[in-house]
Amino acid sequence: MGVATGGDFEAQAGPYRDELLVHCYRMLGSVHEAEDLVQETMLRAWRAWRRYDPSLASVRTWLYRIATNACLSALEGRARRPLPSGLGGPSDDPDAPLTPAADVPWLQPFPDARLGDPAAEVVRRGTLRLALVAAMQVLPPRQRAVLILRDVLQFSATEAAALLETSPAAVNSALQRARASLSGCAPAEGRVAEPGDAAVRRTVDRYIRSFEAGDVAGLVALLTRDAVLEMPPVPLWYAGRDGYGRFMTRVFAMRGADWRIRALTANTQPALAAYCRDGDAYALHTLQVLTVTSEGVARNVVFQDRAVFAAFRLPGSLS
Repeated sequence: MGVATGGDFEAQAGPYRDELLVHCYRMLGSVHEAEDLVQETMLRAWRAWRRYDPSLASVRTWLYRIATNACLSALEGRARRPLPSGLGGPSDDPDAPLTPAADVPWLQPFPDARLGDPAAEVVRRGTLRLALVAAMQVLPPRQRAVLILRDVLQFSATEAAALLETSPAAVNSALQRARASLSGCAPAEGRVAEPGDAAVRRTVDRYIRSFEAGDVAGLVALLTRDAVLEMPPVPLWYAGRDGYGRFMTRVFAMRGADWRIRALTANTQPALAAYCRDGDAYALHTLQVLTVTSEGVARNVVFQDRAVFAAFRLPGSLS
């Protein structure tokens, strides 16, 4: 049996905090809510530590059981967290009002700096990409949990059933339904290149140079034919090079053509923090998460949300 001493608990449970944060984020679509649920998980686990029996489950499996059920409780009665492209068709008006939809609980990006020491099961290729996390939000919470436990974390049907207090048959049924639901909306990850790939770095570097110069033609030249631009919390999105380019022309007309960009990564994808000229300094404007394929930039999800900026610990201005 476990021993209820603070040092022993932290030594055995503490190393799993980072991957539990990723798990709760996949379930909830919010970094801040995931942080709260990890705290709740650790508190529940500490209180139950004296009753933990290592002969029944490993510490990791036991913590995932607590975290998953805490997430399911938190999701009861909540609306899913979408991206604008999940709510309707694209806009054909580059001058449409940029009115935030404050009533929508938008999907948030995940800062890769929070991954800690990334175990293979935490960030296995493609499993944290923003488009996939958005697609999973469409699933009912228990199907979402089953899909993550089985296909992402590689728990067996028997292990997942124990975590969710159900049967292996129910797990397999839920997994089949979840896979069928995602088959038409999950991204084609095989076309997406890794951020460390040399060709990706060249594309991102060219994108940064074009953006900093307000060069719309340079940006459009780097896009795939069906590139998507979306910008939560504004419920608008644009599809194709023409729509993307026309909207960026509007942005540079509004904010000027003098920008500074900080490169980072989010959801294991290239990301940019964009700062526009504001007097003698540059003010934080947006965080942009890029999906880059061998054909170019296929998607840009642009976040203008103080909660997102805080999660990424971005400075409010650059000199």
